[in-house]
Amino acid sequence: MECIEVVAPSHLHVGNIDFDGGLGRLYGTIGFTLENPSIVVKVYRHNGVVSNDVYAERFADVLISRYGVDGVKIDVIRRFPEYVGLGYVTHLGFAIGVAISHLYDLKLSMKDIALTIKRGLLTALGYYACGYGGFIVEGGFRRGMLDRMVPPLIFRGDIPSDWIFVVVVPNLPRKKIVDMRIAREDAILREVSMDKNLAGYLSRLVLMKIIPSFIEGDLKGFGEGITEFNRALGSIWLKYQGGIYCCDIVEKGIEIILRYTTAACQSSWGPTFYGILDDENRASMLVEELRRFLDSNGGGDIFVSRGRNRGLEVRNCG
Repeated sequence: MECIEVVAPSHLHVGNIDFDGGLGRLYGTIGFTLENPSIVVKVYRHNGVVSNDVYAERFADVLISRYGVDGVKIDVIRRFPEYVGLGYVTHLGFAIGVAISHLYDLKLSMKDIALTIKRGLLTALGYYACGYGGFIVEGGFRRGMLDRMVPPLIFRGDIPSDWIFVVVVPNLPRKKIVDMRIAREDAILREVSMDKNLAGYLSRLVLMKIIPSFIEGDLKGFGEGITEFNRALGSIWLKYQGGIYCCDIVEKGIEIILRYTTAACQSSWGPTFYGILDDENRASMLVEELRRFLDSNGGGDIFVSRGRNRGLEVRNCG
């Protein structure tokens, strides 16, 4: 039986640049690609679609219908939580699309897959994380072109090898956020708006602080920039999530991280939040403090990761 194995990364959001759209584009996203956590799938030729993952099955159904192939059996060997701000559903979709393309010699591009499964089009962070990895800034979609184009890549850089990401996924807020995203996210994303002055400020932060500091390898300045960007953007989501961050646990967790580094953000809707450090001892101390904090607030997961400067890995497995 022919088999393709795909390894897909996770990603972290800093946030979106422009919900005003006065210049003709909307959204635009900043974020990172991570080594850990990751997805591993094995995809086999099969009649029909069989999978141990409901999202994988849905993507496969769409792809085999669109391209007229027989079907696939999908085993998700390694996964991480969906709808917590790490990109599981989007990255799984690209992994399935790439595997089917290889199995049936369809020669699909990443763009072909994105337009078929309708992922990576509103925000293209997952698209570029799976394609290239690294630190990513994309330029949003043109008005009237949502679901018909992939937002263009503005900047992509290799994440320094000494940057350590401490990623926290608390348990208590997960169900509330997952339920909200499934029930209301599409409607919220259609109605959300932003004052053009805030869009201008966020754009200035990206152009004059975040990207230059990244190029210079200045984690302090870069951290100040992304933390301020993330916090300022939180004012837009205030009426949807009840605060600058999604919940008190994330707000207090970010306060802890900021005692160790200047870089602390909530990823997407949360509840994932994270810090970036360049000192292993301080990172270990932070992990210990965050573990104690989680243990007294309902538990959760902590991932320690380096940035990933490449996209999906694809190999034959049988």
